[in-house]
Amino acid sequence: MTHHQPPNPDSPRQSLYDQIGGEDGVQRLVKVFYDIIQTKPEGHKLHLLHLRGNGIAHSRIEQFNFLSGFLGGPKLYVEQHGHSNVRTMHQHVEINHEAKEIWLTCMVMAIDELGIPKITKDKLIDNFTIVAERLVNRSD
Repeated sequence: MTHHQPPNPDSPRQSLYDQIGGEDGVQRLVKVFYDIIQTKPEGHKLHLLHLRGNGIAHSRIEQFNFLSGFLGGPKLYVEQHGHSNVRTMHQHVEINHEAKEIWLTCMVMAIDELGIPKITKDKLIDNFTIVAERLVNRSD
């Protein structure tokens, strides 16, 4: 007889999507992240950057769709847009190193607010840092 074991967040086979709580976890992460951008001083410059783009409401939806697939869950962004190329997604926005650092700071704040375990947090931040570096398209 085989016993079904619950997912282990320390298992390298479990996706980050599952480690943070699946669809609900991604929804919470996106909500807290954009709430920080809209309400905390750390996020002010990023909020202004979003206002020059497609806006926060649009970004909340698209980030949820992107992160679902990026973290190992349903590829919602790809299903809707046919790709998940982050540089293409952000080509309409000028992103410098300061904006990248602000984004990462706000994401760390969101992860901490949600109480995501350190081992998962470290993996998330490693992956987010790699992607954030690719988004920088301005040197000032």
